[in-house]
Amino acid sequence: MSASTSSPRGRRPGSPDTRAAILDAARARFAEGGFRATTIRAVAADAGVDAALVHHYFGTKDDLFLASLALPVDPRALLVPAVTAGGPEGAAERLLTTFLGVWDDPELQPALLTMVRGLMDPAATRLVSEGFLPVVLGPVGQALGIDRPEHRMPIVASQVLGVILLRYLVRVEPLASMPAEQVVATYAPTIQRYLVDPLP
Repeated sequence: MSASTSSPRGRRPGSPDTRAAILDAARARFAEGGFRATTIRAVAADAGVDAALVHHYFGTKDDLFLASLALPVDPRALLVPAVTAGGPEGAAERLLTTFLGVWDDPELQPALLTMVRGLMDPAATRLVSEGFLPVVLGPVGQALGIDRPEHRMPIVASQVLGVILLRYLVRVEPLASMPAEQVVATYAPTIQRYLVDPLP
């Protein structure tokens, strides 16, 4: 059998087009079935490639999920070390400062807005509840060593996402034009209570 006919049928070789096909398949899978139900094997089958190629391009399922969101930065690399370095005390202030520092960057903001608009699609709601929260914010709570992070971090997320939606997407005043330092001073005390105070 010649080299031109020896490759398995239905499998694409590694190429930029293959990478794009994997990402398209991943976005569809994550949006339809959620993070937990999506497997690398299923994404690979949808993209017409071997599962090993998905791992080669993207690593773990967490990495594939973040790549499928098309974020301009890896939030794990920013949030976990920046927020957890000082322990629970002052963590909310560091969390908001980090988020706002990224969102106020004019080079990053367009891609972030595109991502948020995509997450607002009803078909993509599981990407937030089953993907973004456990993959991005979950590790922050665990690294801080707070009790019941699985309960606390979604409450924290409700505040952070609310700020993002109103400040950057809907642009509600005075929040839209408020200096970042004032936003942090306004919201950090409440978020800090969610992180460390006794839960109801």
